[in-house]
Amino acid sequence: MLDYLVVGLGLAGISFCEVLEKEGKSLKVITDESQQASQVAGGLYNPVILKRFTMAWNARVQMEIAKPFYQSLEKKLGIKLDHELPVLRKFASIEEQNLWFEAADRPDLDYFLSTKLVPNNNSAIDAPHGFGQVKYTGRIDTGTLVRSYKDYLKKTNSLIEESLDFDLLSITKEGISYKSITAKNIVFACGYGLKQNPFFGYLPLNGTKGELLIIHAPDYKEENVIKSSVFTIPMEEDKYLVGATYKWKDKTNTPTEESKNELLDKLRTFLKCDFEVIDHVAGIRPTVADRRPLVGRHPEFRNMYVLNGFGSRGVLIGPYASRNLFDYIEKQTDLDPEMDIGRFTKKYYGN
Repeated sequence: MLDYLVVGLGLAGISFCEVLEKEGKSLKVITDESQQASQVAGGLYNPVILKRFTMAWNARVQMEIAKPFYQSLEKKLGIKLDHELPVLRKFASIEEQNLWFEAADRPDLDYFLSTKLVPNNNSAIDAPHGFGQVKYTGRIDTGTLVRSYKDYLKKTNSLIEESLDFDLLSITKEGISYKSITAKNIVFACGYGLKQNPFFGYLPLNGTKGELLIIHAPDYKEENVIKSSVFTIPMEEDKYLVGATYKWKDKTNTPTEESKNELLDKLRTFLKCDFEVIDHVAGIRPTVADRRPLVGRHPEFRNMYVLNGFGSRGVLIGPYASRNLFDYIEKQTDLDPEMDIGRFTKKYYGN
């Protein structure tokens, strides 16, 4: 009997699998790649909400766990994942500069926000008021991570590429069985696919569609992440990620002309050089109304768990939430109450 059957292989599934392997637990993963959010994500790790100059939820603790987590994955898979890049927030006015410096004096933020005004030395950018710099930031190459981890699981005979058929899933006191597989526990880490899950469908998971462009801009010559009305994130060979959009009604992975034009209009407000759009991708982020993850045990089936709702910050939240869930299952520690699904379960199950 396996220790764990994990459903889903995005940032949540990979993060939990890594914790399991470090703890010597046996596992198999079922994935059908219906959810594209992790593969097409910008992968930016940035602890600061730059629209409001505030810290993201639990971001400093998450950063301390995430950095060594991805370094360990790089060694294990023999690939480059962590690209350390400063984030420069473009100032629209003197007033924004002043708000930045006020924020930089606050506890926690003072560690990440530089108090030095960064002048604009890039002729391809319209930024007369300069930038503020966020320190200790960067980009995880999530597409490479998902592809490489999938290959790793194939080599260890731990990957099942199919959609889970819930009619074939049996729950017992000892564990679960699915076709020829038996496991002590099952963890659903399937992103927005959770909406089709009969066990956790009561959870208020909202899908937020995000679209990204990849542009080729040889004259841009920018080595930092630039945050204005959109992000530009440098890649290799004069390519840049541009994103992202937030749409709440469309639940497809199909890129749209509307979002493409939105991104281009915003990009042209500060980028002055020529560029070519070479790719356009989309995915559904698993978001929650209270902006906290969905993590915990099913209220009726004691060997069934969920790891979900990371939104646009899965790169940071994944390693933190996965470790918390594992310790909750195996060591009987408490879940972080802000992400415990108990906050919703009581409403539906009364316990």
